[in-house]
Amino acid sequence: MDPFYHALQISPKACIGCTHCMTVCPTNAIRICDGLATINEAACVDCGMCLKNCSQHAIFVEQDDFNKIFSFKHRIILIPTVVFGQFSDDVTEEQIFAELHAMGITHVIETDQATGVLTEAIQEYMEKNYFRRPFISAFCPAIVRLIQVRFPSMLSHVIPLKQALDLSALYARKKFIDQGVSEEDIGVFYVTPCAAKIAAIKSPVGEEKSPVDGVINMDFIYNKVQMGITQHRDKPLTPVPEQTYLSPEAIAWTLSEGEVSRFNGRCLAIDEIHNVIDILEKLEDEEISEIDFIELRACDHSCVGGALTINNRFLSIERLRKRMKNNAKNKRSVPDDILQYKSYLKQHSLLSGKVLPRSIEKLDENILVAMAKMEKINRIMNFIPKIDCGACGSPSCRALAQDVVQGKAKLNQCVFIQKVLMRDNLMTPDESIELSERTWGKERFRK
Repeated sequence: MDPFYHALQISPKACIGCTHCMTVCPTNAIRICDGLATINEAACVDCGMCLKNCSQHAIFVEQDDFNKIFSFKHRIILIPTVVFGQFSDDVTEEQIFAELHAMGITHVIETDQATGVLTEAIQEYMEKNYFRRPFISAFCPAIVRLIQVRFPSMLSHVIPLKQALDLSALYARKKFIDQGVSEEDIGVFYVTPCAAKIAAIKSPVGEEKSPVDGVINMDFIYNKVQMGITQHRDKPLTPVPEQTYLSPEAIAWTLSEGEVSRFNGRCLAIDEIHNVIDILEKLEDEEISEIDFIELRACDHSCVGGALTINNRFLSIERLRKRMKNNAKNKRSVPDDILQYKSYLKQHSLLSGKVLPRSIEKLDENILVAMAKMEKINRIMNFIPKIDCGACGSPSCRALAQDVVQGKAKLNQCVFIQKVLMRDNLMTPDESIELSERTWGKERFRK
């Protein structure tokens, strides 16, 4: 199975091995070695918790070169409605659309205008597959990956449909091809509020290839648009023909409860990845039942809390709700023709492949050897303190025990074990320091 693509990267020059990222990682994907944080790519789900909590700004998100978009004659940018929540109230939608065009983009499409089609497709899928309840939304790619690596037994409940991002990209391509435009001339780029969407585009789950050609970070676009608005403040505004006025339901889609509000039955909306893990554990253990639909989002308050957003999530929510009220009050609706492509989009909404489990790390391919290793882990747990101090460079005592069994760490990395060995004259203070230097780096002990 091909490895995950990961957008999150660590800068060795900036990292000081402070453990902030390690302690918040929901999949225990981070270790400290030689004074630097390292990421276990098999365990990382690109949720962005490490990025948000890095005090040294040592973790960053890779993005495509913006100039890549100029390789195409028809330069289409897909933007989630969250983008509009980043700007202050005195910045109009018209200004944002105009500045995107001024940057060289030929067409701007809001991804959330595809949510109406997606809602119908989800409803039809749930009606045909009622026995698979509870249905789990595939909206958040970080959550899908989380289920793959930590809750594989729940994969059959994940709705195997493309999301609004993919449908809007398919719509854009089909629309221009129908107009006689060569497919090679069409470039579709997405403005992302998070790292997980980048990973989902670069290595999509359940698909061989994404219909999106590239990804641009939201903070980059925000700064470019804001700069343009400042520079062009005194110039007349150029109208943009394809500007959309989404329905309140479409605008709300990326907010918490944006999906559950569309469906009947007992529906739950959970945001923030640690809360999601708690719910998934309860579902897996059958502590809760009789659920019809579950909306799960990795970020706090969903996409407005994404790692690449600019402004306070609560203020962003307020601005988006104002937009919802204005569009409802003025009875604005989408003037575009996406509904003309509803049949086409629904026909192509099902994932072409299966969403398969991804083991973080098997103890061994041989079940008997794996059971023996698990027994060894349990024995090790009887000797270490179980206080999860992180001084060994692992996020928890159990993580250290697993690393020891897999040959990736030594039990004497535990500072408590070191003290016992020193007490019994089985280790010298110099040997203890040397072990700690391997975890935290020599420089830290020279200060």
